[in-house]
Amino acid sequence: MTQGSSTTSFPILSSEVLSSVHQQIKKEFDHNRRILSFEEYAALFAEHPELQSRGSATYLADMMDFFGKTQVNEAAAPSSHPVMRFKLFDRPVDTLASPVVGQEAVQNGIYRALRTYSRQGINNKLILLHGPNGSAKSSMAHALMSGMEQYSKESHHGALYTFNWIFPSDRVTKGNIGITTATAYSGTRDADTSYAKLADEEITARIPCELRDHPFLIIPHEQRFSFLEKLLGSAKAKETYEKMPLYLTRGELCHRCRQIADAMLTAHHGDFKKVLQHIQVERFYFARRYRRGLVTIEPQMHVDAQYQLLSYNKNLSALPPALHGLNLFSLSGDLIDGNRGIIEYSDLLKRPVDSYKYLLGACETGFVNIGTSIAYLDIVLIGSTNELQLDGFKEFPDFMSFKARIELIRVPYLLSVREEQKIYQVQLKQMAGEKPVSPHVAWVAALWSVLTRLKKPNSINYPPHVSALVGNLTPLEKIRIYDSGEVPASLNLEERKILKANIQLIRDEYNNVPYYEGRIGASAREIKSILFDASQNAEFPCLSPLAVLRELEEFVKHVSEYEFLKQEVKDGYHDAEEFVSMVRNEYLNVIDREVRDSMGLYDSAQWEDFLKKYVQQISLALKKEKQKNPITGKLEDPDYTLIEEFEKIVTAPTDHKEREAFRHNVISQVGAWALDHTGQVLVYAHVFKDFWNALEKHYFESQKQLLTKMHDALLVYDKADGQ
Repeated sequence: MTQGSSTTSFPILSSEVLSSVHQQIKKEFDHNRRILSFEEYAALFAEHPELQSRGSATYLADMMDFFGKTQVNEAAAPSSHPVMRFKLFDRPVDTLASPVVGQEAVQNGIYRALRTYSRQGINNKLILLHGPNGSAKSSMAHALMSGMEQYSKESHHGALYTFNWIFPSDRVTKGNIGITTATAYSGTRDADTSYAKLADEEITARIPCELRDHPFLIIPHEQRFSFLEKLLGSAKAKETYEKMPLYLTRGELCHRCRQIADAMLTAHHGDFKKVLQHIQVERFYFARRYRRGLVTIEPQMHVDAQYQLLSYNKNLSALPPALHGLNLFSLSGDLIDGNRGIIEYSDLLKRPVDSYKYLLGACETGFVNIGTSIAYLDIVLIGSTNELQLDGFKEFPDFMSFKARIELIRVPYLLSVREEQKIYQVQLKQMAGEKPVSPHVAWVAALWSVLTRLKKPNSINYPPHVSALVGNLTPLEKIRIYDSGEVPASLNLEERKILKANIQLIRDEYNNVPYYEGRIGASAREIKSILFDASQNAEFPCLSPLAVLRELEEFVKHVSEYEFLKQEVKDGYHDAEEFVSMVRNEYLNVIDREVRDSMGLYDSAQWEDFLKKYVQQISLALKKEKQKNPITGKLEDPDYTLIEEFEKIVTAPTDHKEREAFRHNVISQVGAWALDHTGQVLVYAHVFKDFWNALEKHYFESQKQLLTKMHDALLVYDKADGQ
C-alpha cells in the first residue's frame, strides 16, 4: 500500500468508527427518553406512576431492594430478628465505593429509616451514623451514593426527570413573546406544539431548574390531584397521591422557576398549555464526582446554600420581553447540588453547632430559607460522627431539640473473625504482587483485632442459672460463640444447652449502654497499617502470620498512643499483649492440625459415617424397634456395641435417665436441623461439631505412638541425608 492510499483510507476508517459510536449513543439516548415534552412525560407518568411519583427516601430504599438482599445466617446475626444483607454493599458498584463487610444491622437500620420517611411523606430526620473511627461509616454512605449512580442509569426502574425552560427564536414563533396581542406564538406553528425538541439553532435561551425540581411541581398544587384524576382515573389517582411525598403534593417550584412560570402565564393571558410548550423535560443521572444529587460535605464553616442575582449572559439577553422586568436569582451551594439525592455530612459534629442548626427546620418542614427565597427540598441527609464527639454533643443544652430530628444508628467494630478477615483479604490481594503471602495472615490479624474489642460478660446481667456459665467465658470462647455459636467443649450437655439458649442474650448484653461492645478496640485502619509494615519487614521472605505477630508485638508497646491499649485488664479481657501470645498458640494449633491432615493418617469420612450410624441406632433403640440385616434379611436389635463405643468417646452420661435424655436430645437436634434446612443434605459434622471434635481428639490420642515413630523416622532420615 502506498503512502497516499494509506492517508486516504484513514479518514474513511475514522468515519466508520465514529458512525458506529454515533449510532450506539443515539440509540441509548432515544431508548432512555432523555428529552421529552411535558405531554410525553405525562404519558410516561401515567404508565409508571409508582416510579415517577417517588421522593428521595423511597427512591433510595427501592435502590437498595433493586440490587437484591439475602437473610443473614442466624449464627452471625447481631439480633434476634431476621436480618437482611443488602447486596449493594457486597462489592463496589463503581470506583467510588469499596465493599462493606458485615454491618447488616446498620444496613437494616438505614433501610427502616428510609421506609419510615416514605410512609410519613417527608424526610424529617437526619440519619446519623455514629461509632468508633474506622468502623465503615463513610464507606456505608459512599456505597449508597454509588448505588444511586448506577440505579439512575437503569432504563426503567431508576429513571428520574427534571425540566428546563426553552425559549425559541423569532423564526420559530413568528412573533415576539413579550407582546400582549392574542396572536403571540401563533404564526404557522401549531400552538400546542412543544418547543422541547427544537434544534439548538432554533433556541435563543435555555434556563435550567437549578434545584432539579420534579416536573410534577409545574402543576399548581391546587390542581395536582385533579390532574392525577384525569391522568390516572380516580382510584389510581387516590392511591398514588396518598403515597406521594409532601415535596410533590405541597411543594413549590424554586423561586426562579416560579417567577418565570408566573410571567409566562401573564404573557399568555392565563393559557397554561402555552406555558407548558416551553417546558423541556430532561432525564438526569446522579453523579458524585460532579455533585449532581450526591454531595459530601467535609467539616467546615460556611453556609450550605447561597442566593445571588444572575449576572449578564447570553441566555438572559435572549429572554423574551415578558421576563426582562424580573430580578432572576441563582441558587447555589451544597443543599442545591444535593437536592433529590443524598447529602453526606462527614464528621458532622466537628462543625460548630450553629452551622447546622438550620437542619432542624429543614427536616421538620421540608424547606429552607435562602435569602429572600424559600427552597423546597427533597434530600436524604446522612451524617457521621465518632463516639467522643457524640458524647460531647449530648452535653449541649439544645441536644434534645436535635435528638428529635436525628435518627441515631450505631456502627460498631465487627465482632466476628470470619467477617473481619474479609476486610484484610482485599488488601492482601494487592500485596501479593510485591511479596508472597502465606495462608492464615488475614485470619491472624482478624483474630487479634476482634479479641481487643470484646468485653467480659457481667454475671449480674444474667439469670442465676446462666450467670456462672457466662461469667467464666474466656475471650477465645466468646469469639467462637459469636462466630459460629460453638460453646465450650468443657461444659456438660445440660450446660451447653443452657448456654446455646442464651447466645442472643450474650450478644445483646451491652447494646443499651454507652460503652457498648465494639466501641473500643483495634480499628481496621490500624490493622491494615500493621499488615503493610509486616510486608516490608526484610527479616521475613514472605508476608506470613509470624511477620504479623512480630509487628503486633511492637504495636502493643505504644500504650500512650492508643486508647484501647490503656484499658484495665479484667480476667483476661482487654489484654492486648497477652492476645498476641494467644493468637500465636491458636495459629500453631491450626498448623498442627493441617500437618496431621496432610499426612493422610485417617479418612474423616469414617467419622461422618460413625456419627450417622450412631444416630440411626439410638433412633431404633428409643423407638424399641429392630433393624433388618441387609445380608441375612433377619430382624435384629440395634447395635448397642456401636452405641456404647460412641458414647464412651464423647463422654455421654452414664446414669440411665441422663443417658436416655442425652439420646433424645441428639434426635431432637437432627429434627430441628431438618425443619430449618428443608431439602438440604444433613451433614452430621456440622450439626454435632462437639461430637466431631471429640472423635478427632480420641483418634489422635490413640495414634500418638504411631505419630511419634514417624517423627523419629523423619529425624533419622534427615540426619542420614545430611551425612
